[in-house]
Amino acid sequence: MSGGTTDREAGRIGMREARDAIRKRPGMYVGSTGERGVRQMVFEVAGRAVNEVLAGRARHVDVTLTRDGGVRVADDGPGVPVEAAGHTEGPGLETLLTRVAFAPDSADRHTAVLAPLGIWPAVTNALSSRLTAEVRRAGTRWVQEYARGVALGPPVAGGRAAGSGTTLTFWPDAGIFDTRECSFPALEERFRELALLNRALSISLTDERPARRSGPARSVRFRFPGGARDFVALLAAGVGTPVHPDVVWFEREDPRMAGTVEVALRWSDARDERVRSFANSSPTPQGGAHVAGLRDGVAAALDARARARGPAWGHGPASGAQRTGEGLTAVVSVKVDRPDYQGSTRGELAGAAVRARVEAAVRERLGTWLEEHPEQADAILRRAGRRAH
Repeated sequence: MSGGTTDREAGRIGMREARDAIRKRPGMYVGSTGERGVRQMVFEVAGRAVNEVLAGRARHVDVTLTRDGGVRVADDGPGVPVEAAGHTEGPGLETLLTRVAFAPDSADRHTAVLAPLGIWPAVTNALSSRLTAEVRRAGTRWVQEYARGVALGPPVAGGRAAGSGTTLTFWPDAGIFDTRECSFPALEERFRELALLNRALSISLTDERPARRSGPARSVRFRFPGGARDFVALLAAGVGTPVHPDVVWFEREDPRMAGTVEVALRWSDARDERVRSFANSSPTPQGGAHVAGLRDGVAAALDARARARGPAWGHGPASGAQRTGEGLTAVVSVKVDRPDYQGSTRGELAGAAVRARVEAAVRERLGTWLEEHPEQADAILRRAGRRAH
């Protein structure tokens, strides 16, 4: 037996063992055998398509909950390379659908993280009773069928292709999951969030399931050229009366944190603070370095503005930290090459460099905005407890 044959056989054994491990303990890979686990399967497949758009190789992603209980994810990118066709640019179709490896997207500022683990579509394939892959590439349409993670045959050329792209359709395995239903509102919320955080992204979600409604399929499409500015406007809608009409927004790239920061802010007369934070498009519900930097920067900018307005407005660190968050609606999103998290769930971002650079960016950009908009600045200072005597 040649060395190449031995390597291929060892690879097949490794893939089979990985597939068996996934099917034996699905909760380790998608978190649940209920609806939440099915949703994670959608995210594992959609993540690849979303990142095709963010890389500039595609324009749209379309996700469909089909009438027969499946999920179809399509993009209009160049099409995944097909090993059987001799394509060698990047991981091929069979590698994508059978090799389990943690996705590299969590370490790159130019990609979005959809699922907490980010293990790519091989996990979805292993946990599906069926999966159909269609690739339209270089004028040819290729199709390959899988059952419970096992290829039923090689990719087959199915004639000429109109356009290009990749479509993966899967049906969660009823022998593993308590339900194969997937919540439209939950998917809608996450895809809207992704579009708000990535201005280049256009993504649609369609529900064709007859049990959902008696009328035509419901469908939504998201694209937000305003990014975090649009995000804050949506979060602040109907929550108190705005203290100032404009949303304060900026984006900055900083090599000292190996990434970018995008921030949007608005104050209202509401009592609560509403701050949403993200790292590489993944929510960080416990906050962390970027949220601490945001708060430090806001307090510093308001302190500086109050000092510039004179003694009647008050000054000092204590006054800057006490009430700056009341009525504040904010989004802070960082995209870095090597995000550092506290714990394994990626819910809290760490990193002294991130905190320092976010603080500096907010202090400088908010400070400049306050100088350029004196009337709105005074309204914010009053809201933050800097009332003139």
